[in-house]
Amino acid sequence: MKRLLIWVGLCLGFLSTPVKAQHTIYSQADSIQVVRLLKEAQKNKEKNVNWMLYFGRKLQGVPYVGGVLDDGEQENLIINLRQLDCTTFVEQVLALSQCASHHKYSWNDFLSYMKNIRYIDGQISYVKRQHYFTTWINDNVIQGLVKDVQGPVPPFSSKQTIHVNYMTTHISLYKMLKAHPAWVHGIQTMENDINGKVYRYIPKEKISNTSLLRRTVHDGDILVMITNKKGLDTSHIGIASWHKDGLHMLNASSVHKKVIEEPMTLFKYMQKHPSQIGVRVVRPLYK
Repeated sequence: MKRLLIWVGLCLGFLSTPVKAQHTIYSQADSIQVVRLLKEAQKNKEKNVNWMLYFGRKLQGVPYVGGVLDDGEQENLIINLRQLDCTTFVEQVLALSQCASHHKYSWNDFLSYMKNIRYIDGQISYVKRQHYFTTWINDNVIQGLVKDVQGPVPPFSSKQTIHVNYMTTHISLYKMLKAHPAWVHGIQTMENDINGKVYRYIPKEKISNTSLLRRTVHDGDILVMITNKKGLDTSHIGIASWHKDGLHMLNASSVHKKVIEEPMTLFKYMQKHPSQIGVRVVRPLYK
């Protein structure tokens, strides 16, 4: 009955009307869904639940929509579970997973995790949003929310030296940055903070259905696609899911236009994307 009422509310439009409070923008449908998902998780009596896959699979079928964080004129913490891109999908699944693993089931608990996951030091501003995923990884490692997996070698047999400048050399592609030229310096500082740093990754030709890779990459890990595109560090992210035939990825897909657990293996998926040269692995931590 509750889900029927939510569906009716969405059809009529009043549940999807944006709500703004304390630098946070969301719809009533979003807050209802978050609380519902957390209450369902609270009732789950299974042992050793993989929360990343649990919540990620709950969001399968949600439409892929890019740029949902850049709709406004000013930076706000935007919560939107009705339209997801690859990053907002992983961020919100991680926040739900942190809530469930720490037995926190309120909307405010979720917002608290989201603020710290998305922003450097939890400061809601455009220049503190982790636009480059290398920055995202580094800050969330500091927060104690994830582990940057860098070994063993092999399969982490390749190294990436970071050289990012895409945002500051393509300002016209970023609506909020174009509207606020003073923010460019802050983004350049973000780029400089990670440039020159070196990280290990698994080259895509080494992604195979072996016991070594199964020990190295765990279900629920965050898979980070390394790119050779000039000025960028990464191009896509998803959640690791092992099947009998090998490693797959649960992701918000611009190809399928929705959240989907890819039917093909990650190896086959990456062969279709020549600019993707390998994968970094980031593991959610639950203290």
